[in-house]
Amino acid sequence: MSLHEVLPIPGSKETIVDEIFERFLGASRIFRNRDVLRHDYVPDHLPHREEQISRLAVILSPVLKGSRGSNAFIYGKTGTGKTAVSRFVLKKLVQKCDEVGRPIHACYVNCRIAGTAYRVLASLCESIGVYVPFTGLATGEVFHRFRRGVLASKRPVIVVLDEIDALVKAHGDDVLYELTRINEGVAGGGVAIVGISNDLRFKEYLDPKVLSSLSEEEVVFRPYTANELYDILTERASAAFLDGVVSDAAIRLCAALAASEHGDARRALDLLRVAGEIAEREEANRVTEDHVRRAQEKIEYERVVEVLKTLPFHAKLVVCSVYLLEGLEKPTATGNVYEVYKRVCSEVGVDPLTQRRISGIINELDAVGVLNARVISMGRYGRTKHIGLGIPKLYIRRVFLEDEVLSRFFGEEPSPG
Repeated sequence: MSLHEVLPIPGSKETIVDEIFERFLGASRIFRNRDVLRHDYVPDHLPHREEQISRLAVILSPVLKGSRGSNAFIYGKTGTGKTAVSRFVLKKLVQKCDEVGRPIHACYVNCRIAGTAYRVLASLCESIGVYVPFTGLATGEVFHRFRRGVLASKRPVIVVLDEIDALVKAHGDDVLYELTRINEGVAGGGVAIVGISNDLRFKEYLDPKVLSSLSEEEVVFRPYTANELYDILTERASAAFLDGVVSDAAIRLCAALAASEHGDARRALDLLRVAGEIAEREEANRVTEDHVRRAQEKIEYERVVEVLKTLPFHAKLVVCSVYLLEGLEKPTATGNVYEVYKRVCSEVGVDPLTQRRISGIINELDAVGVLNARVISMGRYGRTKHIGLGIPKLYIRRVFLEDEVLSRFFGEEPSPG
């Protein structure tokens, strides 16, 4: 056995990794508890959501006397506190039910993460102690097992379906309909449904018979203001960071940046957490505005990367086409994009979609901010659509250079943009 097999080589990757781990295990100059700044953390106090907490508590309170709670739908944009409030009220309700000797089942499922009706129902089964294999059963059988479990337990059941719009849009409203049918012929207990949606038009996707069965109450969450976000961040920062580590200016900047993007508390918490992590890695003694601005750039880049990587293939080809057209003197119209798109398709060996379909893809990319599609009036010549990139060219180049098929279009440095 050689000496190198016993001792690490100075400067080797193993030594570097060990040094990183040891440094991380040492006392942090920044964080007291970074998990306080994560999305799934539910604090004991939720500022500026007292009205919504009270409303949801009133809707669900009948279960304290063994009755079935009303169904409720919670609406609001991402980061407005919908999930935190729901989990907070659910936690308090379970505690109070245990105190008064009327135990309940509380089931929380994120439908986007679960992905399918089968996994949603399987998660509900698991929460009431009913075994369901990961795969292998018909969805109808999984539902019947859940129904039998609910009836056998003789307890009220609160089912919270977070991001329910993702499930309904992808797989229809059968799960909702079947859940409401459980209560038919049940004298007490039964199932109360709390649906959480980012889409205010969610009910438009439901069949009238489902809406009739739900008879739901609604709780609407408005976006936070900059001052409200500042209050939230100040409370979280006192628990997440060591005393005196975060400047007030850094907290206010996080709040202002998040308020400018629809009052998103998740965005504000992410900015503060990542700013703290940047300061920690640099072994700084304080989290400053500069750390926040660099955190914003890092988060934005990671968001763009995730969006670009998960685009359908032909949508990626459309982005490539606009990228290749960007910087030319003539305006980029849909027809110009389609001509380049056809050449790109020929280059990679795939059949092009119709121009009508590509126009639809352009609209979809515009909706998520990857492209900017503006309708321009040409006077008596009618109207045309000018199309440009909605994100920096450098981001697109970095992502698509890693794609074996698309990297051929990004060999040269792009012009600044």
